[in-house]
Amino acid sequence: MKTPDFQPRYYRDWSKDRDLVSFNVMVKETDLYIRARKNYKDKALEIVQRQRALLENYIARHPGFMTALVPFPVGADAPAIVRTMEEAAEKVNVGPMAAVAGTFAEFVGRDLLKFSSEVIVENGGDIFLKTAKSRLVGVYAGEDSPITGKIALKIEPFDTPLGVCTSSGTVGHSLSFGKSDAVVVLSPSTALADASATAIGNIVQTEADIEKALEYARGVAGLIGVAVIINDKMGAWGKINLIRRDQP
Repeated sequence: MKTPDFQPRYYRDWSKDRDLVSFNVMVKETDLYIRARKNYKDKALEIVQRQRALLENYIARHPGFMTALVPFPVGADAPAIVRTMEEAAEKVNVGPMAAVAGTFAEFVGRDLLKFSSEVIVENGGDIFLKTAKSRLVGVYAGEDSPITGKIALKIEPFDTPLGVCTSSGTVGHSLSFGKSDAVVVLSPSTALADASATAIGNIVQTEADIEKALEYARGVAGLIGVAVIINDKMGAWGKINLIRRDQP
């Protein structure tokens, strides 16, 4: 797995509601910002360490899994986290590591739901959330983007558990062959949302590719909404409620 990239994540400061307890869990490259009913840091840390060990042990035996840029077939004996990553990658023809952040967010989040009725897990811009009330998820498209900080996704409780994942060709260290400032994908599967954000982002080279990217997204079973941002242009498809951040 990659060397950690400890980039400051300023967008985490955008959380303004105070009804949930916030805490961080960091293990090597995995850097989670978690919100729940109580501080479950110890439980979350145990989950991350267990799942990372399963993934790292699998990669040690099958190093191609980590470097593949296309789906990497795995056996039935592979751990669940590996199978989940591969199944998501297979649906959109990318390497399984394109789903790693979203998969970790979802595995940690679903495990924590055993203890907390509401859980939000953010992992490098990829989010798993189960909420009991409407919440806003800010859209970050880079510090220079005219859209950053101006709009947000409004997530309704009846749509959760939900994955909200973002890929960018201009922000962060994740591999992308596109030039979008942000591709935001919503899916009940956070792993699929993560892999799909990469695949859709790879399509976007110029503003003219927004519609092509959205057309591709429409054909991916399991996605419920997508937004594509490049420069000052944005296109959206599906069940995605974009609002100005100064709206109620």
